[in-house]
Amino acid sequence: MLVDSHCHLEYNDNLKNIIETAHKAGVDYILDAGSGLNGLNEHLKICQEFDSVYTAAGAHPHEAKEYQNITVDDIVKAADNDKVIAIGEAGLDYFYDFAPRELQIELFEKNIKASQITGKPLIIHNRESDEDMIRLLKNAYDEKEFKAVVHCYSSSWALAKEALNMGFYISASGIITFGKSEEIRDNFAKIPLDRLLVETDAPYLAPVPKRGKVNEPANVVFTAQKLAEIKNIDFEKLAEITTKNFKRLFKI
Repeated sequence: MLVDSHCHLEYNDNLKNIIETAHKAGVDYILDAGSGLNGLNEHLKICQEFDSVYTAAGAHPHEAKEYQNITVDDIVKAADNDKVIAIGEAGLDYFYDFAPRELQIELFEKNIKASQITGKPLIIHNRESDEDMIRLLKNAYDEKEFKAVVHCYSSSWALAKEALNMGFYISASGIITFGKSEEIRDNFAKIPLDRLLVETDAPYLAPVPKRGKVNEPANVVFTAQKLAEIKNIDFEKLAEITTKNFKRLFKI
């Protein structure tokens, strides 16, 4: 039993095959993380067709200019669906900087508040923004506690430490299988088992031995195998633990 705790599905002729392949690989649940409210209806359509698929409501930092007028209430209302189990993905991206940083911060704060109001966990996107990310998360958490997962973690240990202190989860993607990711693997070795998730972030970041190809949820198996190796436990045990963690965090 495994879970792909973060991917991006597209409703197309190949979707049924992608879901079936994932199930055959032992992936029982899939979280189809959205990037903006405008596409939520398409994600909900996928969820309605496939019982094993869930989604999230929120707005990605890349879209911060597009969502300048979005309100916290807009996000809260969008999340009012049993198939929406999270807020996001949301956060800061100072690598691409597709939107001004002040707009990214404003949007992220709205997503955090929506998570606090709904009680649904926040899916955190962070890229080269550790200092601001830590500050914003701590300030918000001190005001009102909320649940969250740092998705596709590839940041500093400082961020992981602060996230763990707030009770957040840390998700491993195919990045941990890459040759130059030794520091990230070292960080995952220090993260408690009860705070770990695994994901693909499909269609991106295909893990070794699928690197360079279009990623899909079935490939979470390779990431889980590498994470089991890092944690020095059996694959079956790692799969069991990360699945329980997913169910606990997202109340499945």
